[in-house]
Amino acid sequence: MLVSILHRATGSGLALVGTVLLVGWLAAAAAGEASYAAFMDWFTLADGRTNIVGYVLGIGLTWSLFQHIANGVRHLFMDAGANFELHRNKASAKATMVVSVLATLALWAYLIMGK
Repeated sequence: MLVSILHRATGSGLALVGTVLLVGWLAAAAAGEASYAAFMDWFTLADGRTNIVGYVLGIGLTWSLFQHIANGVRHLFMDAGANFELHRNKASAKATMVVSVLATLALWAYLIMGK
């Protein structure tokens, strides 16, 4: 039940938050340099480092994406007629949680250490 709810919530969250951020970024870029700088101030500090808001949104959206993808793959197997046994179904549900957290940690470790 948890992964089903998370699948819907992450899909809606990605669509809503991702769309708002993308449209805001595009509108700020189209409005000129001052508007774009004001938009980017929400995500970066004066010295160019990422602001906490940027990290929270970035990590949250990344985890949501990986969770949504992992559960989507799980549902592809279920649509093919596999994974309906209770034990395997629960194990794959737990695996989506583990995969999404590990993938998020791996990506952000790479992004942070790469700087």
